[in-house]
Amino acid sequence: MSDARVEVGRLGAAHGVRGWLRVQSFTDPPQRLFEWKRWFVGDREMQVLEARPQHGSSGNDWVALLEGVADRDAARRLTGQMVSVARELLPPPGPREHYRDDLVGFEAMNLEGALLGVVDHFVDTPGNAVMVIKGDREYWVPVTTQHLREVRVEARTLVVDWPEDF
Repeated sequence: MSDARVEVGRLGAAHGVRGWLRVQSFTDPPQRLFEWKRWFVGDREMQVLEARPQHGSSGNDWVALLEGVADRDAARRLTGQMVSVARELLPPPGPREHYRDDLVGFEAMNLEGALLGVVDHFVDTPGNAVMVIKGDREYWVPVTTQHLREVRVEARTLVVDWPEDF
C-alpha cells in the first residue's frame, strides 16, 4: 500500500460526553467521507465505528465515533485534526474535478495573464472552499466555477477570474 494520502475532512469539536466528534467533510457529496471505514487522523490510522448526520443538518454537519475515543477529553484532543485516506482508495476524479491536494503548488494566473502566485492551501468557509494563493500578495479566491476557470494539469497552472489588485 502506498503512503500517499488525500485530505478528505477535518475533525471538529467534541459532541457529547461519549467521544463523538463533529466532522467537516471535504467530499462531494459530504456523506462520501463515511464510505471509508479507516481514516488517518494525523499519522494515526483509526476505524470509524459510527457516523450520522447531525439533527437539523444543512448537509455537511456530521458526527462520528472513532475507535479508541471513548470520552469527551479524548475527543477534544483530536479537535482540529485533518482526516485523510489512502489515495488508492479514492475514485479517479471526473471531468472538471480535482482533489484539492493535487492543486497545491500550482501557479495561479488571472484572465488578464497576471501571475498571482502559487496555491498554498485551502480554507473551508460556510459558503465554499477558498484557495489561498501566495505571491507578492495573498489572494483568497473562492473555489467556484465562476472564479476557477481552468486547470491545466500538465502545466501545473490555474486560470482564475480574480483581479490582481483585489
